[in-house]
Parts: sequence; structure tokens; C-alpha cells
Amino acid sequence: MHESQLATERDHLRALLELTNAVTTRDVASLAAAIAPNLQRIVAHDDVAVFLLHPASERMGRYALTALGVGWTDELTAELRPDTEPFATWLAERCPVDIEVERFDWTGREGIRRNLLATGLKRACFVPLATRRELLGFMVLNRRAATVFTPEELDRCSQAAAQIAMGLENALAFGEIASLKDRLARENIYLEEEIRGAQHFGEIVGESRALKRVLSQVGTVAATDATVLLLGETGTGKELVARAIHAASERRGRSLVTVNCATSPAGLLESEWFGHERGAFTGALAQKIGRFELAHEGTLFLDEIGDVPLELQSKLLRALQEREIERLGNPRTIRVDFRLIAATNRDLEEMVAKRDFRSDLYYRLNVFPIRIPPLRERQEDIPLLVRYFAQRFAKRLRRPIESVSRESMELLCRWPWPGNVRELQNVIERAVILSQGAVLTVPRSEFESPVPVTSSPVTLEDAERDHILRALEQTGWVVGGAAGAAARLGLKRTSLVSTMRRLGIVRPKPRAGADRDVRAR
Repeated sequence: MHESQLATERDHLRALLELTNAVTTRDVASLAAAIAPNLQRIVAHDDVAVFLLHPASERMGRYALTALGVGWTDELTAELRPDTEPFATWLAERCPVDIEVERFDWTGREGIRRNLLATGLKRACFVPLATRRELLGFMVLNRRAATVFTPEELDRCSQAAAQIAMGLENALAFGEIASLKDRLARENIYLEEEIRGAQHFGEIVGESRALKRVLSQVGTVAATDATVLLLGETGTGKELVARAIHAASERRGRSLVTVNCATSPAGLLESEWFGHERGAFTGALAQKIGRFELAHEGTLFLDEIGDVPLELQSKLLRALQEREIERLGNPRTIRVDFRLIAATNRDLEEMVAKRDFRSDLYYRLNVFPIRIPPLRERQEDIPLLVRYFAQRFAKRLRRPIESVSRESMELLCRWPWPGNVRELQNVIERAVILSQGAVLTVPRSEFESPVPVTSSPVTLEDAERDHILRALEQTGWVVGGAAGAAARLGLKRTSLVSTMRRLGIVRPKPRAGADRDVRAR
């Protein structure tokens, strides 16, 4: 071998070694950036692009592209179908192929042909990227000159491709591990927040026919992936039913992510759903992963869906239809796969008629509706719930409660419970705190009302209005906070405000001269 040939071979091996060192990285982006400059020293070319195959879909991702190359848009990338000829054969043989751009059969790939010719590229080399374990994708080297890729250059392309494939496999593996660790960390943080903030009712307690009908529907739909719409008054346990559906589904190994659509202001709700990038808006100091993304492969529970502002309903509908989201401040589309459960205490059909709720969103949600009965429709379950909550709170508060007085049980069973199970739970917790002996006694003051509990009210709304008014008067018309009417009734502040609006409850205006009377005292 001549000295010049030895020098050429030595330079090639040195360049190949430098390429190997450059692509030995845990970061795909760094690997992609290292390919073009190092590959140029091994095989002369004007443009290089690297594509990665996605086994789960027909799409391919572009990972490296020189600045002077073809503008590989998503539409052009979609034309490079690996399951069509001749690409399927070339990938199966795993050998580089020289291509003359003008004479190649571009049927079904007219966009690629137009862009290649417009860029002035005349020759291409198609190189599969494969390891011993798997086929990862392919690389395309292009030339503006009509110079053929020689057998020696094709062999060098194969050597370079082998090193790039190994580096790419390692980087993708490290990236997947990092992604899984990051996702696990996010899910752990979310679950810790849920444990700290959730109200747990324990098991679904009751033996009434109405409750058994609900549980039968839960058992029917849980095994499917169908969307479920839970309908019922506030405090009936809709979230508990959602958890039961998730626990009985095939997605029970992943998270049940809850989004309360009534607690966040409209301006922040979109960020809560989809997440945001750092700097996406004023106050976005760090990247935030949205609840939709956290629910990937699990179950997404949209509570208080009827309170979603009309201007955000179209974005919600698109996310539910396409199962694609975009974080605020980032145009990249993120695919999400979740089972959807929604809940509301509002009449969505009436809202649709009033144009307060989109009809197409309603039909998207109303696939399998389940109505959760209020507590007054399952009165036979009240004694079971009373005993369950009494035992639970007695254990937590270390009280020696062993039974419930007959008078208290009669009062509890005759009360209409406008706040449903949540109100009953709060009443029992207060009673456990106040009871001194082994017998639970509920103070009669809990049931003081302008309407006697022994007689049926004229309407349910009348009883509900009187009950709320009594709580407001006892708290000085303070709605929120630990000492407010909402906490006393066992309701969320937003739910109480919504109910007051529905019932026309308005704080009475102060009596004329009242301020003077107070100052006079």
C-alpha cells in the first residue's frame, strides 16, 4: 500500500474515531449536532439529515439537519414512509444506496422531489441506521454535484452509520430513562398533594336500591374506556364514584388526576390543564406540567365541568377530541392518552339551551351518564353512614364513642340534608368532638330551622334556602374560610356561591341608620 493511501486510511480512521467519541453522549440533541461536522470528514456531502423511526406510529422524527439542506417540514417527513418501496427493501437489507435525484421514482413523494430540485441537490445516499438489536432509522446524505457515491464511500457511510446508530441507541435509552424518572417524580408530587388536600370518604357506604343501581353502572362502564359523566348535587360523592371507576378499570396502575374546573380563575385554568413553559406569561418562573399531561395512560377527572368558562370550552373540546395539547409558550404538540370522567352539579342541558355551554362539548361528555342520588333519596343509608363516620372520627380524634343516641339518629334521619353526604360528615365530626361519653349526641342546635323537621317543607328549594340562610346568619354572612357558611354546610365556597345565585339568596342591605345606632352605643 502506497504511503499516500496509508495516510488517507489513517485520516479516515482518525475521523471515524472522532465521530465515535462525538456521538458517545446521553443527549440526543448533542448527538445530532455532532453528526454533520464529523461526518463531513468521512464522506464529502453538502447536506445530511437523520430520521428516527417511531414503531408505535407512522410518523418519523427529524433529529439532525445541516443548515444548507432541504426544509424538512412535517409534511415532507410524512412522505418518507418506511413501509413503502423501495425504502422498505433498503431498510431490510441495511445497506447504503446511491440515488440520482432527477431519475428516481418519486411517486407519492412529489413534495420531496420539488424541494430537492429547488435546492439544487442532484445526488443522494440513503443509509440505514441499525444496531444488532433494532432498526432505529436512516440517514440521507445529499450532494449538489452529480458525483456518484463510490463503493468506497458507501462502505465508509456504513461504518459511520454503525457508530451513529450505537450512539443514538444509547442516547435514546438514557433519554427514556430520564423521562420515566421525571414522570415518576411528577406523579409522586401530584399524589402527595392529593393525599394532603383530598377529602376521603373511605368506602362507598350504603345498601339502598338507589346506590346499588349506581354501583351496577360503575361495574358496567369501568371495564371499558368510555367517557363517563357523573351528575348529582354537591356533596353526593361524585369524586368517590370517579375513584371507584378508575380503581376497577385497566388503567388503575396509573394515576387518577383530578382537575377542579371551578377553583382556578379563567386566566389560570388553561395553564392548569395544559401546563406552561418558563416565561410563557408574567409570573411563569418555571416550567409546569399540566394535569392533562400528568394523566397520560391514566384517568382524568374533570370536576365541576359545568363551571368551565365559555371562552375555554372550545380549547377543552379540541384537547378531548384530538388527545393533543400544547403547553402555553411552546407550539410543540404533546400526545396524551387518558380515560375521561367528568362531573357536575349543574343542569348541562339547560345550560346548552341558554348557550352557556357548548352543545358539541356536552355530547362529547355525555357518553355514559351516571346520576348520583342525593342523600334524601337514599334515607335508608343514613344510619349506616352515621355509624361509619362516627367510628372513623372517634378513632382519629381518640374519642370513646361506641354508639349513637336514638334521639340523635331520629333527627339525622329526618333532616333533608341539602349538603348531602359531605354535610352529614361534617355534622358527625363536630358531634364526635362535642360528645363527652361513649354515646354520640348531636346537638339539637344543628337542626334549628324556621321549618320544623317533623313536617315536610313546601318544596325542596324552600328547605335548602332556609338551611343556607340559617348558616349564613349564624356566621354573620361570611361565606368562605374555616368559620364561614360553606365550611359549616360542608360545601365548597364556589358551590355555595353558585347555589345562592340559583336560589336568589342575597345578603340583606343594612337597615337605614344602623351605623348611627351602633356608634350611639
